[in-house]
Amino acid sequence: MSRTRKIYIARLVGRCLLFAGCLWMCVFYRDAFLVLEGMNFFTRLSPLHFLWCVWVLDMFLQIIPIRNKVPLGSQKLFANRFRPIREKINYEALKNYIVSTTKAAYKVFILWCVLVAVIGVLYYTGVIDKIFLFMISVFFYVCDLICVLVWCPFRLIMKNRCCTTCRIFNWDHLMMFSPLVFMGGFFATSLAVMAGVAWLVWELCVMMYPERFWDHSNAALQCSECTDKLCTQYCQKLRPGRQTNS
Repeated sequence: MSRTRKIYIARLVGRCLLFAGCLWMCVFYRDAFLVLEGMNFFTRLSPLHFLWCVWVLDMFLQIIPIRNKVPLGSQKLFANRFRPIREKINYEALKNYIVSTTKAAYKVFILWCVLVAVIGVLYYTGVIDKIFLFMISVFFYVCDLICVLVWCPFRLIMKNRCCTTCRIFNWDHLMMFSPLVFMGGFFATSLAVMAGVAWLVWELCVMMYPERFWDHSNAALQCSECTDKLCTQYCQKLRPGRQTNS
């Protein structure tokens, strides 16, 4: 098991514990959620401030180049993770790849918008409240790593080989925090805005530097060069003497 995968498993355990802690607060410490209201973020201290800091740091690490601490799948938009293949890049094939994966990505986008719209209807009709909206985002926070480490439903649409080559790897925070757009207040709005910034940086880089996102132009994305081995149930691992499917 790679070091990166071990770290991600530990992070998944941590996220599950955070979810359990938030459920506990829903039952026994609902005052903690007052920070979600308006500008209460600046007037009262809550355990949710810790979670806000963790989320902001996660998004910050997606929009700056980091060499070793962030998986290649999340950092492939940056020049320091680009290793051009030795042979000449087939730019026509590259264009076709980007077009096809972008079409698939926006199928996911539309489906997610429908889901978020349903959540919005439930909120505005009073079926769920702000705390429930928050818990949905925390639940998505857990599901994010389940998609990486266990099984990803979006792969049925994207048809990507693994997370390292995934076209929508850095859409995670946009998807996590999309339910918060209905909530208002500094806590939710700041997270939603920064998630939008991280998504915009990613999408701009796809348009400006498409060669960084294709394993036939970026050698670092090829299975034989993989060191992260995050989603070993999908990728092909090179083992001594033979190559097998995980």
